[in-house]
Amino acid sequence: MTHETTSPRDLERIAWTAQVLGADTTQHRASFDAGFRSYWRTDSSPTRIVMDSPPGLEDVAPWLEIRDLLERGGVRVPEVLASDIEHGFLLLEDLGVNTYLHDLDADNAGALFDGAFVQLAKLQAVTPPAGFPRYDHERLAMEPRLFDEWFCGRHLGMTLDCGEMEMLDAAYLHLVDAALAQPQVLVHRDFMPRNLMRTVTGESPAVIDFQGAVIGPIAYDPASLFKDAFVSWPEGRVQAWLQDYHHRAIAGGLPLPPLDRFLHDVDLMGVHRHLKVLGIFARLNYRDGKPKYLEDAPRFIAYLDVVLPRHPQLAALHDFIQRRVKPAMAERGDAAR
Repeated sequence: MTHETTSPRDLERIAWTAQVLGADTTQHRASFDAGFRSYWRTDSSPTRIVMDSPPGLEDVAPWLEIRDLLERGGVRVPEVLASDIEHGFLLLEDLGVNTYLHDLDADNAGALFDGAFVQLAKLQAVTPPAGFPRYDHERLAMEPRLFDEWFCGRHLGMTLDCGEMEMLDAAYLHLVDAALAQPQVLVHRDFMPRNLMRTVTGESPAVIDFQGAVIGPIAYDPASLFKDAFVSWPEGRVQAWLQDYHHRAIAGGLPLPPLDRFLHDVDLMGVHRHLKVLGIFARLNYRDGKPKYLEDAPRFIAYLDVVLPRHPQLAALHDFIQRRVKPAMAERGDAAR
C-alpha cells in the first residue's frame, strides 16, 4: 500500500478512513484549496472522498452545520457518510472530478448555468437560523481594505498619499452602503464554477465550499458566478445571463429589485468583490506561500475596467487604477488578461 504523503496527520487520516470503511485503502489528493482543508479520494469501490480539516486551523463544524441547512432547503450538497468532528475528518460521497470550471465552454455555458440558477435560487430562499453570521457593515468595510494593504502596498510596493487614502475610503463607503441597501438573503460568498460539481448522475450541480455562508446582499452570488477568478465571458453574455437569472428569481419569489436596479447592484457588488479578491490573492502569495492565485490578478483589473466607467461615483477609483495601479503592475511584469 502507498500513499502520497505520510506525515503524522496523514497517518491519522488513513487510520480513521480504514476504520470507517472496514478496509485499508490508498488515498490520493482529490483537490487543492486556498485554505487549510484538504480532500482525498480513496481507491475503494465505490470511491469516497475524505475531508481533512485540521482542528485549530479549520473547524469542520461550521461546514457541517451549513451543509445540513442547505440540504434542508433542497440544495444539492455532498452526502456525509461518516464523521469525526473532534479530529476534523469527514467521509463524503464522491461527486466525481468535474467541476463547472473543468467543463464550461462557449457552447455549453448556457445549459450549465441553467442548472446553476436552479441551485442558486434554492440557496437564496433558505431561511438561516437566528444568530447566523451577517455580512454587516464592519465585514463589508474591512474586505476592500485588503486591496490597498496587500495588493497595492505589499504586491505593487505603492505608498498611498492622504488624498488617495481619502479617495479609497469614499469609494469603499459607497460600495458598502450599496451592499447594505440590497435585499438580504443567504449568500454562499464563492458561488462560482469551481464550486459547482457536475455530478455523475447528471442532475443540477452539487454546491461545495459553502462554509463561509452569511446573510448578505442578494446580488453577491450572481456577481461571483459570472465574474470568476478563472474564466471570463463577453460582457454581452454576462448581461443576458443576469437578466435571465433576474426573471427566474422574480418568478420564484425572491426579493429582487427591478432589473435596472439589480444590474446596478451587481456592478457595485462585483467591484467590492474584485478589490477584495485582489487583496486576498496577494495575501495568499506573501503570507501563505501560494503564488498561483496572483496570476489571475489582471483578470480582475479587466473586470474593473468594464464596470467602473458605468458609475460616475467611482470615477476617482477608476482614475486611480488607470494612473497608478496598472502602471505599477506593468512595471512588475503582471500580464494583462
